[in-house]
Amino acid sequence: MMSDPIADMLSRIRNAGQAKHERTSMPLSKLKVEVAKILKAEGYIADYRIEDEAFGSLVLFLRYGRNHESAIAGIKRASRPGRRLYVGAHKIPRIHNGLGVAILSTSKGVMTDRSAREARLGGEILCEVW
Repeated sequence: MMSDPIADMLSRIRNAGQAKHERTSMPLSKLKVEVAKILKAEGYIADYRIEDEAFGSLVLFLRYGRNHESAIAGIKRASRPGRRLYVGAHKIPRIHNGLGVAILSTSKGVMTDRSAREARLGGEILCEVW
């Protein structure tokens, strides 16, 4: 059993981007689907799909720009199982002066740093993407 499935997801995305793969797959969970929805809405991935309902597999289709450079310049896990990182609404960090996005798990669900600030919600910072 994996101790940190979100870190595994981020590592798979990072590795697939560096290897210039078109897609990457990982075990399915509701939290990973919510993170994938945010990554798609923010333009970091082209699409995602849930495959193999019996075993549960999430497939992410990566997005590339000019010169076949990944849309994700960096992706980092903020809160880890050994060190959870919780912030209030007024302390949510801006990633790369607003050019990146922090993904938070709040009491109203998984959302970006911008939408959490607008809703005045704090929560656990899952990861940072730029």
